[in-house]
Amino acid sequence: MTETKVTKCRIAIDAMGGDYAPKHEILGAIAAMQADNSFELILVGDKAKILEVAKQENISIDEKMIYHASQIIDMHDKPTDAIKSKPDSSLVVGAKLVKEKKADAFVSAGNTGAMMAASTLIMGRIPGVGRPTIGAMFPTIQNKFCLVFDVGASVDSKPQHLLEYAVMGSIFAKEIFSNENPTVGLLSVGEEDSKGNELTFATHKLLKESKLNFHGNVEGRDVLKGTTDVIVCDGFVGNIILKFGESVLTFMKSRIKNYAKKGIINSLKALIVKGVLKATLSDMDYETHGGVPLLGINGISIIGHGSSSPLAIKNMILRAKEMYDKNLLTKFEEALKPYAVKK
Repeated sequence: MTETKVTKCRIAIDAMGGDYAPKHEILGAIAAMQADNSFELILVGDKAKILEVAKQENISIDEKMIYHASQIIDMHDKPTDAIKSKPDSSLVVGAKLVKEKKADAFVSAGNTGAMMAASTLIMGRIPGVGRPTIGAMFPTIQNKFCLVFDVGASVDSKPQHLLEYAVMGSIFAKEIFSNENPTVGLLSVGEEDSKGNELTFATHKLLKESKLNFHGNVEGRDVLKGTTDVIVCDGFVGNIILKFGESVLTFMKSRIKNYAKKGIINSLKALIVKGVLKATLSDMDYETHGGVPLLGINGISIIGHGSSSPLAIKNMILRAKEMYDKNLLTKFEEALKPYAVKK
């Protein structure tokens, strides 16, 4: 039986991070609290601007919910440099709140690189984690999600890192998607054990010797086929897969639009297809999931899209709450102990 947290979760949100901050962040945060009022919310950012937007939107905000931060890390700032040069930024202050145990989770739609750097350098890593990992959820023809780790937390990975991704990814799939025994696949250029490169050969050996439900090698086509519940790869390859996947909807919309321009009959056909496409591919919309978790961090860290809508912000916050309730950090640490590298 899954143990759950009994204390009230405290979630800090980077109110100044994102293309439409702080408006979308405030609206999303309030929507999250209306959906689940069992957590405490901390709005990190410029107090005057937060209150100004709240007044414009006719929203009542308790000033005690606001943790003032005078600086902002924007999308053009270099991650590591920005953390050092802007110590009072909403992003850095939010990460410090988790580090100092004043918050249990931090959510941001701001500079992705800075969020990853702040989470890693300030919050620190869970014991047994060599490198944190970001996962992406891909819909499959089996009407379930395939989780791919890593999709860009680091471009180079060692076999031990991929093993850690598989361990944490399996727990995430089990706890968040109620999958009791998730299967794990290793992304390679062929299903045969003899196919791959030095990284996949060495990783295959570690995964095969582990207690995970290791399926074996999988190929790129297996992501959307849903051959396995979790797929691991290095961040360089994973990020390419993610960006390609994100481009599919835009490509399909463009082709339908061009088809519709060829005449009234085509236009009517395209209108029907557009509606079907929207309905069937709704689970590919990032707003539904909100953001992606950075696993392996000694605190809950959720990274969102820069253009996140209030709905996406709301779902990011609720995902952070769910991870807290499921006590994932402790479960990650316990599960990684048998695979720790002896020094």
